[in-house]
Amino acid sequence: MDIFTIFPTISTSFIVISAILVAIGWAQIIKGKRKEHEKTMIAGAIAALLFFIIYMSRTVFVGNTAWGGPDDLKLYYQVFLIFHITLATVAAVFGLTTLTLAFKKNFGKHRKWGRVTAVTWFFTAITGVAVYVLLYVLYPGGHTKPVIDAIFGF
Repeated sequence: MDIFTIFPTISTSFIVISAILVAIGWAQIIKGKRKEHEKTMIAGAIAALLFFIIYMSRTVFVGNTAWGGPDDLKLYYQVFLIFHITLATVAAVFGLTTLTLAFKKNFGKHRKWGRVTAVTWFFTAITGVAVYVLLYVLYPGGHTKPVIDAIFGF
């Protein structure tokens, strides 16, 4: 594996780990295991944060991967990618809101937000893995210029 594939593999792994932890945390709260739920959900949030840090670092210093598949699928991929990015952004905001409600001990609202947040995060994780498979397994693409190079004119 080279620098262009190791970071996406690691960051996508953190998305999957985060979604698994959210599912475990949801099961724990259903069983009334509040302390375990809290620890598991914090671990899930940390895994999501690690994904974001790795993703942004790669974008800034290495660059993203351009579509490498057939031209007739490019538009479908781009629409799917926009859907995934939008969903991920919404899930991040929902996640921060849900965590804030929990830390403020507003468990009534936390419970309502948590259900929607978890489902949104599951779809984000699934679509994130699909993007990874499309870009690095099925149709390996080229790499764009790192943002830092574009900013400083390298």
